[in-house]
Amino acid sequence: MSLFRLDSSIRSEGSTSRALADIIERRWRDAVPESPVTRRHLGLAPLPSNAWAGAVTASATPEDLRTPSQRAALDLASTLVDELAGADAYLFAVPLYNFGVSQHFKTYVDLVATDPRMATDIRSVTSGKPAVLVTVQGGNYSPGTPKEGWDHATAWMRRILADVWELELDVVTREFTLVGVNPALDQFADMAERIRIDAENQASESGRTLVTRARSGSELSAGRRSA
Repeated sequence: MSLFRLDSSIRSEGSTSRALADIIERRWRDAVPESPVTRRHLGLAPLPSNAWAGAVTASATPEDLRTPSQRAALDLASTLVDELAGADAYLFAVPLYNFGVSQHFKTYVDLVATDPRMATDIRSVTSGKPAVLVTVQGGNYSPGTPKEGWDHATAWMRRILADVWELELDVVTREFTLVGVNPALDQFADMAERIRIDAENQASESGRTLVTRARSGSELSAGRRSA
């Protein structure tokens, strides 16, 4: 079995989303220590912002008339989908930035969508495979809070990963990550600590579930090939 892991935090140190994803990956490695892990870090190595436009225009341009930048964009999209196709399970760690989805992850999704293997009218290379989405928020946007509804990222990511890419998705969320950083949130220290513990426990359990689902999927695929 193989795991594809994507991170999109802009932080090289102290990333909360990466820390939760590390817990999940440790559970994976505990169970399948020899399993290969393919990594892509969008926050520290962003994709070119013009690649999506290049891939889209290339698809409407005869092959012999495509520019070098258009061909490069198509090659990049193909590489991204190759990474997805080669994995049995997925781990996405994507923080909330400015109440919306990370620009790096949005660029990634847009570019992946240009590859014919991820078209919405076919069974994509990710369909039916297990995945965990880790997302973290500096504040708290839960129902009943003053900023309920301000998280415009998580629902969109669920739509893409679960509905469009047809992944069997778990979501691990940790809120109030700015408690201890922003003095205005000091009054929520106890709540933030409980949220941290709950999120870490959920990450550990999601890691085990990811392995179980990936094994089931691999065994099912092997059975189909031998039938």
